[in-house]
Amino acid sequence: MKKVVGFGDFLVRLSPPGYLKFIQADTFDINYTGAEANVLVSLSCMGVKTELVTRVPDHAIADSGLAMMRKFGVGVEHVVKGGERMGVFYLEKGASQRPSRIVYDRKYSAIAMAEPGMFDWDAAFEGASHFHITGITPALGTAMPEVSIGAVRAAKEHGLTVSCDLNYRKNMWSADAARDCMEKMLQYVDILIANEEDADKVLGIRAADTDVTTGKLNKDGYVDVAAQLCDKYGVREVGITLRRSISASDNEWGALLYSDGKPYFSRTYPIHIVDRVGGGDSFAAGLLYGDLQGFESQKKIEYAAAASCLKHSIELDFNLSSVSEIELLMNGDASGRVQR
Repeated sequence: MKKVVGFGDFLVRLSPPGYLKFIQADTFDINYTGAEANVLVSLSCMGVKTELVTRVPDHAIADSGLAMMRKFGVGVEHVVKGGERMGVFYLEKGASQRPSRIVYDRKYSAIAMAEPGMFDWDAAFEGASHFHITGITPALGTAMPEVSIGAVRAAKEHGLTVSCDLNYRKNMWSADAARDCMEKMLQYVDILIANEEDADKVLGIRAADTDVTTGKLNKDGYVDVAAQLCDKYGVREVGITLRRSISASDNEWGALLYSDGKPYFSRTYPIHIVDRVGGGDSFAAGLLYGDLQGFESQKKIEYAAAASCLKHSIELDFNLSSVSEIELLMNGDASGRVQR
């Protein structure tokens, strides 16, 4: 199986232990993360060869993060050293009716200060079949839209399948700036991934009769959204996660794949959340694994939904579930009984 290359930010996550609020915390737990990095770790745990392309400072904290990526089998040969700092985000985990909160400290990070020409795409794409990027990457800095568009263009020139998760972050750039960049990127994208809000906020395509705040989801509306995305931008497939938030602790989770003009829905899972960060990334990884394996559409969306369901039960950002664990759930064993 050929490798999957991901390009994006690699940053530090700092969290109060357990469910403490920021104001209660005397210590923070440290982890290393990033949307594309999360996808690659998930795929690596499924037995896929992966490679991270990013830019980090030449210091011990960055080296510690890269060591964690190696631990989970992700290649870091094409990581560029330079710049002065890693980005940081602080996460306060919510519970029940109290939502989680994230505070970003990402300005002037090494990758945010990256410029065109810093990354050797010819070398990075050697032996690769798929390339993954998210809407977070171009939002990082002034030159990053140009760098990101150049990356997806280079991937297509090398014959790779390109996947993109819209991943809109309102605290990082405006909807207008996101739309201007993402519409330029989408001409190179084969597999587009979004959640309930992304297509609306970034591309102005909204599901009818849906309100994510109240938890009201109209499946037919999302079929229409996916069809419009395929028709307007020429993408091969659209994957949309469908989250009904009952509270910060309990959600209903499912997904839609729109492929070859037809919608395919996964089963819906009731989930009690341990850590929801990285849930969308694990869904993206599941779709990519299905694409690599040549799964038919229904199996692909069932696998991706099951993978992301399991991620919600795992602390921190990475989905460390194996193929056999995902397939067990996908095939109907949701009992959670002890495996002996």
